[in-house]
Amino acid sequence: MQIQPGSGPTALRILLGAQLRRLREDKGVSRDEAGQYIRGSESKISRMELGRVSFKERDVADLLTLYGVEGEETRAAVMGLVEQANEPGWWHRFNDVLPGWFQTYVGLEEAASRIRTYEVQFVPGLLQTKEYARAVITAGAVGAAPEEIARRVDLRLERQRILDGGDGPLFWAVIDEAALRRPIGGVDVMRGQIQHLIDLMNQPNVTIQVIPFSHGGHAAEGGAFSILRFADPELPDIVYVEQLASALYLDKREEIDRYTEVMERLCAVSTTPAETVDLLRRIVSDL
Repeated sequence: MQIQPGSGPTALRILLGAQLRRLREDKGVSRDEAGQYIRGSESKISRMELGRVSFKERDVADLLTLYGVEGEETRAAVMGLVEQANEPGWWHRFNDVLPGWFQTYVGLEEAASRIRTYEVQFVPGLLQTKEYARAVITAGAVGAAPEEIARRVDLRLERQRILDGGDGPLFWAVIDEAALRRPIGGVDVMRGQIQHLIDLMNQPNVTIQVIPFSHGGHAAEGGAFSILRFADPELPDIVYVEQLASALYLDKREEIDRYTEVMERLCAVSTTPAETVDLLRRIVSDL
């Protein structure tokens, strides 16, 4: 048994959970039986195997025993991974303003090797300027104190650091032209935001396409989504669909294939990178 760690605790939890699931299935143990063995439930085993919760060392050690894993070296490797997976990510210091359902995404985002995203209403968070981010967050956080808004802006800017340097993910965004024409924060803020997108196009790991108004309807009328891919082959692609106060994390093969097909169609009808720059410059001149 070999486990290749990812680049963050969220990815490590998913890897560890997947390994525990394979061990259980190879041994012919049901989730209910495994849950009872660690004084838990079937749903607890399910959450562990999906990497949705932290791992108690005692639970993992007991499961390894149940699954017949006796080699000291193998057990030590798994238990070492448990310790790494339970380390809090940098985003935990923003727990006061970060919903639990979004913490998982931030962890996956940090661990991803490629992120493809489609946005309808706003410029993607990883591409936002500080001023644009403040305008978006303020509009969506009615009644929030200025300190909370500032913290949320700081969190968004902190997330953007993954695009800096040479080891960040490939980020491919398809943005509906409506999001670029909507004057979030006023004319000056939007001019700064559009110019920022033009500047980002010079980064080799950032690709931006725009679905122009002239195209009409398209394959993703349902709304925004992101597809995350990871360098470790043990990790499946994950589709993230954000809702008003929650999110969906999809990893079944048929779901991934469906969203990937939609993304490919969106890319096919969107501007090329060169056309994107021309369109962004026209939008700036129209403001």
